[in-house]
Amino acid sequence: MALMISGLGVSRGVAIGAVHVMQRSALEIYERHLKATEVDAEVQRFQSAVIMASQQLLDIQDSVPADAPKDIISFIGSHLLMLDDSMLSQVPIDLIRERQCNAEWALKIQRDQIASVFEEMEDEYLRTRQNDIDHVIYLIQKILFDQQYLVSEEVQTLAGSIIVADDLTPADTVLLQNQNIAGFITELGGPLSHTAIIARSLGIPAVVGVPDARLLLKNNETVIVDGSEGMILAGVDQDTITNYQRKQKSLEQAKRKLHSLRKVAAKTQDNVLINLQANVELLDDTRALANCGADGVGLYRTEFLYIDRTEPANEAEQYEAYVKVIRLMKGRPVTIRTLDLGAEKEFDPKYQGPLAQNPALGLRGLRRSLRDTELFKLQLRAILRASSIGPTKLMFPMLTSEDELQSALVVLNQAKSELIKEDQAFDDTIAIGAMIEVPASALAANQFAKNLDFLSIGTNDLIQYTLAIDRIDEAVNYLYDPLHPAVLQLIHLTLKAGQRAGIPVSMCGEMAGDIRYTKLLLGMGLREFSTHPASLLEVKSVINATDVSALEKRCKDILNKHISSAKIHHLVDQLNL
Repeated sequence: MALMISGLGVSRGVAIGAVHVMQRSALEIYERHLKATEVDAEVQRFQSAVIMASQQLLDIQDSVPADAPKDIISFIGSHLLMLDDSMLSQVPIDLIRERQCNAEWALKIQRDQIASVFEEMEDEYLRTRQNDIDHVIYLIQKILFDQQYLVSEEVQTLAGSIIVADDLTPADTVLLQNQNIAGFITELGGPLSHTAIIARSLGIPAVVGVPDARLLLKNNETVIVDGSEGMILAGVDQDTITNYQRKQKSLEQAKRKLHSLRKVAAKTQDNVLINLQANVELLDDTRALANCGADGVGLYRTEFLYIDRTEPANEAEQYEAYVKVIRLMKGRPVTIRTLDLGAEKEFDPKYQGPLAQNPALGLRGLRRSLRDTELFKLQLRAILRASSIGPTKLMFPMLTSEDELQSALVVLNQAKSELIKEDQAFDDTIAIGAMIEVPASALAANQFAKNLDFLSIGTNDLIQYTLAIDRIDEAVNYLYDPLHPAVLQLIHLTLKAGQRAGIPVSMCGEMAGDIRYTKLLLGMGLREFSTHPASLLEVKSVINATDVSALEKRCKDILNKHISSAKIHHLVDQLNL
């Protein structure tokens, strides 16, 4: 009997193959009280396990082919850095000595403390980094349980298989990627999890967030993975398989055609030039831009300089990180967003104080930076200094009031004055912009546009704040609707504010990279998109096949305040025909 299972499609394409279920044994960890004379030996046992874990990851890293996607190397490297970080290499040792407990229990205590911090984070990308820490901790725990454990033993010869797992570590992916795996299905993960990012880099169809996938799917049964639709089909007949084989061929042809657009300008049929940029999370993400022909970096997130460490990066370290991206872009602009984290102190894994009860509505974004102006100024100095290397823009997150903007500009001017006194070079004309990601800022966009050089619509948060739902919360994420009339009105207000002030307005949320909305956004007046690198060429293909003038009247009908969400969805579907 045919079975259809829904999940989250994170890497497009169709895969057909036999299931291989990767079962990891659950580790039962108990506290064991040590005698004072046993503590030093337990510390040494823990340190040996960390060393062994590092060596296994180094061996796997050395096995990565030279032509492998940089994301894979980056994730393995980040796991090695975690093993060196005091939060995993030293804090458990302190706990062993303080509590006189076994290494496994100390590591569990530290893992739970870190998890409680990450769970409070509002940013989805940062929240999913907890998975990486769990993978590193699991490796150490397995070695503590069994000194002979090798991660490579969990991976067999699996060419053409559909891998079904709770989650895949970067190490798993390295060991699997040379074996011509057909697709991935995982029970955990989201669009920004490392499994999703690596699957997209490898071009392997993947569906994640499928509860009980390892129970529903059996070893060796043939399944179809549709990464575009987020769908898995099992127990299918030959006719269905044949139909999806045709879809596979069609998608491969389309992918080759998209690749040919890399060096083609994003220009509509009626010659409207569109600025098509990419979002960047980490330095290695910029390397993917060479494969998509981005016009620049529309959003460079800087949170990685603050999390997974006991102290935020200093000015010199930040400056070097920004300069590397600016140089890699070779004259194309880089928009750097200042720190956007929520819940005070959450980047410090040793912090023991209370976290915000509701970080989404608490001390986050620009308001957090203004609470610690010295930390804020340090970042501004680093960005300003980097601006002397190449075209750079500075962007403030989560702006909500004119007072916040003026306070931020005061700190910015202080940073400029200090650099002038120190005879440090910077671009004094650097463009200053802000994210429009809460209803208040969209409604006040006219005022902000008068005092800024550009605006950028962050649809991920704008939609969540407008509709009062968390798109990660399975209980309410069905309400997450980019086409809700209120959301479209706020986007429209922002675009109009930019037009009146004569400043550019971009969009850097996921809506900008979803081709279901490209025509609508063009018809509404959006002329700057910033997407995930993997989505950019698809968006460009829609742009280049569109006549904007023919869309504008139809989009006005969609923006009519008196029609329902269902009607809007129908009209957008018609727009895309």
